[in-house]
Amino acid sequence: MAASSERDIAHVFAFTTLSIGAKMPADISFYSYSFAALAYALLTVVAFYTRNRGPLGYPILVASLMTAIWAITIAVSTILESPQIKIMQFSEILRNGAWCYVLMSFVGMRLQATDHLLAGTRWRVWFAGCVLLLTLALFIAPYLSQRLALPENLYRDTAFAIWLGMTVLGLLLLEQIYRNSNVGERWAIKHLCLGLGLLFAYDFFMYAEGLLFRQLDQSVWRARGLVVSLGAIFIAISVTRTSHDDGNQKLFLSRHVVFHSVTLLAAGIYLILMAVVGYFIQYLGGSWGSVLQVAFLAAAGLILLALLFSGQIRARTRVWLSKHFFSYKYDYRAEWLEFTQLLARRGDGIPENIVRAMANLTKSPGGFLWSREEEGQFHLACHVEVPEPEVIEMLSLPQWLETREWIIDLQEWTRSPDIYENLELPAAMANLPKAWLIVPLLFGDQLQGILVLTKSELQREINWEDRDLLKVAGRQAASHLAQYQANQALIASRQFEAFNRLSAYVVHDLKNILAQQSLIVSNADKHKENPAFFDDVISTVQNSVVRMTRLMEQMRTGVRGAKVEAVNLAELLESIIQDRGSTLPKITLATQDRSVVVTADKELLTNAFSHIIKNAQEATALDGTVSIMLIEDQGRARIDVIDNGIGMEEDFIRDRLFKPFDTTKGLAGMGVGAFESREVFRRLGGDISVSSEIGAGSTFTIFLPKLTLSCADKLAEKEIVNG
Repeated sequence: MAASSERDIAHVFAFTTLSIGAKMPADISFYSYSFAALAYALLTVVAFYTRNRGPLGYPILVASLMTAIWAITIAVSTILESPQIKIMQFSEILRNGAWCYVLMSFVGMRLQATDHLLAGTRWRVWFAGCVLLLTLALFIAPYLSQRLALPENLYRDTAFAIWLGMTVLGLLLLEQIYRNSNVGERWAIKHLCLGLGLLFAYDFFMYAEGLLFRQLDQSVWRARGLVVSLGAIFIAISVTRTSHDDGNQKLFLSRHVVFHSVTLLAAGIYLILMAVVGYFIQYLGGSWGSVLQVAFLAAAGLILLALLFSGQIRARTRVWLSKHFFSYKYDYRAEWLEFTQLLARRGDGIPENIVRAMANLTKSPGGFLWSREEEGQFHLACHVEVPEPEVIEMLSLPQWLETREWIIDLQEWTRSPDIYENLELPAAMANLPKAWLIVPLLFGDQLQGILVLTKSELQREINWEDRDLLKVAGRQAASHLAQYQANQALIASRQFEAFNRLSAYVVHDLKNILAQQSLIVSNADKHKENPAFFDDVISTVQNSVVRMTRLMEQMRTGVRGAKVEAVNLAELLESIIQDRGSTLPKITLATQDRSVVVTADKELLTNAFSHIIKNAQEATALDGTVSIMLIEDQGRARIDVIDNGIGMEEDFIRDRLFKPFDTTKGLAGMGVGAFESREVFRRLGGDISVSSEIGAGSTFTIFLPKLTLSCADKLAEKEIVNG
């Protein structure tokens, strides 16, 4: 009676072979659970070698081992005459408990900063107690049920409810973990959730159906081992996706082993599918079915052989496997730091730095660089560790590189030109000494440069990862090259701008000299009999010759204001007033301190003040007043040029007064006088400000740094020594 009760209980919990009255060693249950045992044994090995990668490494290892033991226990029980029911029940409790412990530990890690029960370690005691109580309940319940003569249905339903409760707990924990994880964490745990979700969901379905129909479905029970085995694949993927990788992976498979294994697996799947299709052809083909089946299978086999021997498909498969299943060849952080340092290195020019930085990635000794010029042509920018080549006509190569964005391996191009779509290279470039790789330097969608690297003695060939690295580095190098070319263009533009500005100043000075000469000509008929007039003419011509000589010197050197000396401002202003003494209105000068000295080019400073004073006279009526005040203000020299003329609007002062080539004098002016004066003052460390009111006049205030007496003495001594 006891033996019969045990077998009934085993039938209830689906821990037997579900065969009645006969032993079935070849039952599919044995193979199903044996396959599960093998799958989780392999998962245990993977978990063992990755156990130190994270805080859940050891719990996952234990849970994988418990699952493998559970599968072995059931597989062995299917071939025993008398199944060990208690051992099977105990192994399933340990399996479910181990995985629930893993999930609760993960939740506890997320709640570390809270006062939640799972945030500490107390829950582990409660968890162990619950597992122990559940184990005792399942072990003692059959005897209590038999001794107390309880209804068999009550115990069965209670047992099913207990197993359902464990699966529901596991599913709830999985839902909490996935829902409260961010995008980065989900990448690492989603496969763990899928694997354990499959395990718990299938058990939930099996036990829920058993509770509903008062018995377990035999087919569902037998397939359980195979279904649970699928979960091991996803759990293994998640185990390898850990953010706490210490870089010391001890267990690995070579790329060749993985490639051939994947090829064999793909070929097997292909043959199975073709066999299924062939079966349906035979089934639906009637009298022609066998013939069509043989013909179809022969064609399928031929296609499989063609695919297996296709070099392009094999190459693409290798690249795909390397990208998705193996660690990368480079330490990209170190490579990028070194690459950036080489690009920014001082001493060599930017083009040379680009060649050296790119060559360092492939251990190449040097190379050539052609850069894009304004007209769209490519000219040699530099050559490093190789002799200068002859002039090369690029033909269609730039357009091809800009469109394809490919890196050209010249050795590969020589062997298999069809890979590069029959690209035609310039003969001179293909024959460059030791040429190896042609790398396009793309800035946006535009080809900025063409780099040719020479053969490396350390690296004979490149793979997909080398090509990807060279492409990304090429774009970074192209941005440096574009910036370098923009800087060169800017320097040339500034040189032309400086020359044009100097030309404008020179023309402005020539205009003033011409005005003096014109005044002499216009007064010649009236005063030619006056000896004093001739003295003024000689003085004016002499002054014009001196100024013209200075202008010619400035045009040759391109520098204005190179002669710096100590200038007494009071004497300078008196000299300007004396030169303009014949022009109305008269100018008055008030000086607070006649010893104020500044360091400047005397001629430039004279021209600057002369322009300000001249404009004040021209803006004032003949009977008006123009006054100049020279004072010391907070350690600086302050010069106020005040008139009671027509004045200026605020908008004109802000937007037009100091704008070059903007004049209100028509053809009589050039619009550079005020701008040049302000630039002279600013180069001396000073500035100019203007206040004006329409009809009330204007005040120009100039500030200049005053030279101290000791500095003035040293400057005078230097002039005496220099002769």
